[in-house]
Amino acid sequence: MFCNVTSNVIFFLLVSFTTADKFLVNRHYVPYYAEELSDDDFYTINLLSDVPHLKEAVKQILLPRVVGTKGHKKVRQYIIKSLCDLQWSVELHKFHDKVPILGQLEFQNIIATLNPKAERYLILSCHYDSKYMGDLQFLGATDAANTPLSLMLIFFDGEEAFEEWLPEDSLYGSRRLARKWETEGFLDKIDMLVLLDLLGSSDPTFYNFFSNTESFYSQLLSLERRLAKTGFSTYSSNQVQPHRYFQAQTLRSASLQDDHTPFLKRGVPILHIIPLPFPSFWHTVEDNESVIDYVTTENLARIVRLFTMQYLFSGIANKI
Repeated sequence: MFCNVTSNVIFFLLVSFTTADKFLVNRHYVPYYAEELSDDDFYTINLLSDVPHLKEAVKQILLPRVVGTKGHKKVRQYIIKSLCDLQWSVELHKFHDKVPILGQLEFQNIIATLNPKAERYLILSCHYDSKYMGDLQFLGATDAANTPLSLMLIFFDGEEAFEEWLPEDSLYGSRRLARKWETEGFLDKIDMLVLLDLLGSSDPTFYNFFSNTESFYSQLLSLERRLAKTGFSTYSSNQVQPHRYFQAQTLRSASLQDDHTPFLKRGVPILHIIPLPFPSFWHTVEDNESVIDYVTTENLARIVRLFTMQYLFSGIANKI
């Protein structure tokens, strides 16, 4: 059975973002600039962790979610309700497309914003569908403010191929949304799209892929070091020497096709957080709740949460 804990990592962040919304008031924002969090903000945000909430979210979405199935609908409804309960503005981007094997299907991208009228957005994204594997039950446990700058969450639909990974049989939701936003002129309002994928297993290794977001990737390294130094991060108990997740190397030759690709082709700055190598159980029936390492997942949630709030806090001290 196969699910995708990436969605759960974003759920884990939701509590922090709504609770920390008060920090976003009376701050001035400057594009592509991020000042290091103050010690007070750093400690306050770290205290917002909610692992029980993460585990509850896992239980709610850890079921087969092939597009068009009851499980897919149930998970979509759970995501939407969770976002609405937290007073996010939620929009569904619906469309139909013909896919191999299953024929005509309806897809629904879930788009949530803190401030729908913002001038600019930082986007955190993942996919919420699971892979079609015939009669096998595939869960995929590891597989996706009122200011001028706001946060947007996107849960892409139809990332997985139904038969074979090809340009026309993959990335259904992201391809369609990127095309729509290009036509509407919305892509210019995106500061950066952060794509999370294959998160949840123990000891992942991440690399930078793009020169224009390298400085932001470096912030992930710095935040991981700061968390370890202050004792907020713990690593797997079987490690003699802690394995750091974010590596200093850049792999510009790596060409990973994922939901960021349609946006990358249209010039949107991308930060792709995906482990290399992929987990050994990727796209197998072993990708279930047993492979989720909650220590690692909480560490990554802290890093991504701090990175996000640091970006949203960015700018000079002058009040609006």
